[in-house]
Amino acid sequence: MDAVQQWLEDWVHHVDWFAFISIPFFTGIVGWLINWSGLWMLFSPVKFYGFKVPGLRELATVIPRKLQEVPGIPFGRVGWQGIVPARAAKMGSIAVDKVIAKLGTPAEFYAQLEPEEIAAHIVRVFEPDLPQMVDEIMRREQPKLWRDLPAPLKQGVIARVQAQLPGVVTTITDEIGVHINQLLDPKIMVIDHFRKNPDLVVRVFRDVGQRELNMMVLFGFIFGFLLGIPVAVIDQTWHIWWLLPILGVIVGWVTNALGMWLIFEPPEPKRILGIKMQGLFLRRQDECAEVYAGIIADDVVTLERIGDFLMDGPRGDRTRQMIATAMRPAIDKAAGPLRGAAKVMVGADTFDRIRESFAMEAVGRTITPFRDPAFSKRQSEKIRVLIARRTKELPPRDFVEMMRSAIKEDEWMLYAHGAIMGAAGGIIHLGFFNWGWIPGFPP
Repeated sequence: MDAVQQWLEDWVHHVDWFAFISIPFFTGIVGWLINWSGLWMLFSPVKFYGFKVPGLRELATVIPRKLQEVPGIPFGRVGWQGIVPARAAKMGSIAVDKVIAKLGTPAEFYAQLEPEEIAAHIVRVFEPDLPQMVDEIMRREQPKLWRDLPAPLKQGVIARVQAQLPGVVTTITDEIGVHINQLLDPKIMVIDHFRKNPDLVVRVFRDVGQRELNMMVLFGFIFGFLLGIPVAVIDQTWHIWWLLPILGVIVGWVTNALGMWLIFEPPEPKRILGIKMQGLFLRRQDECAEVYAGIIADDVVTLERIGDFLMDGPRGDRTRQMIATAMRPAIDKAAGPLRGAAKVMVGADTFDRIRESFAMEAVGRTITPFRDPAFSKRQSEKIRVLIARRTKELPPRDFVEMMRSAIKEDEWMLYAHGAIMGAAGGIIHLGFFNWGWIPGFPP
């Protein structure tokens, strides 16, 4: 015991207290910089910036798999893209698997959008344009007949077509509902949108977890400072120059790992040493769910984008054909008892061509109301409420996975970045306090 006490007294007398006290503050600042720059690496830049290296693409096929995950390397380029925007498509896939798919099948999802209201809106938007559409088609297909037709008869044709419109539109929206599972693929729609708009994925992370991200930067200083105390003791005990860079590697790695753990772990509340612990992000699941649902409803799964996917997506031809098929009977009904006479007057082929022109012209106009921003905004509120409720109902582990899985396989880059900065911090400290980089310092 006396020997230990004597060793402590000798140690206290030989310690360079200025250097000792500086180490925790130094590691705290480095920890803050590690987490601050780590967040920059997560989100910035949104697009890849770098340059191509001849032969790197071929080399990338034989290097370790982890290195192949570095943005740009698989394409033979050296540079950087934020980890989150680089994994935008994966984030979209997880968003569908964890939340959107749990809303039910596309048919159930479509039902939530109230097809009856959609049909009524299509009629309201389409009806004022109908007279002009009839006039344009008839002038194109049968200009002489249409020009010579008395005005009352023209109005009669238009009125009969307008009378058929509500029933036809209802048939179309019902048909979309019946075949929606074949026409709409939410996963492709969401992944494609996230891939084309990586900045939106960054917004999801920032808006949903901004509070936790700010805390992660703050904890970088706290963890760095606390870890710096044993580093200072070791440094002042052995006075071996290479210890500081080596210990800096450990401090940098652990600081980043602790920051990530604090945000996401443990997913379920549990007591550790009598203290109730749960990931900071999980404690705000309900609040985060509302923010997440708002972004998805306003920018991703909107009525406007559903309409675009139905018409211009991989199965758009099928949608157009289905709408055209539903429209053709309306022309026959509009002709009414004069259908036979009309066929004789203009010829069966011409009548069929007029009917086809009406059907094809109506296809685009039927989906156009989906793109009405005001109507889409009203419908998005229903989507937002639905997604928010489902997200709140997610088990905590699934909720964490939804936000973390897209970056988890790349977290090693953040830890490696922390280790490199930690080693650099150790070398800089040596330069200031041991190698005289600043003349006259330390005093």
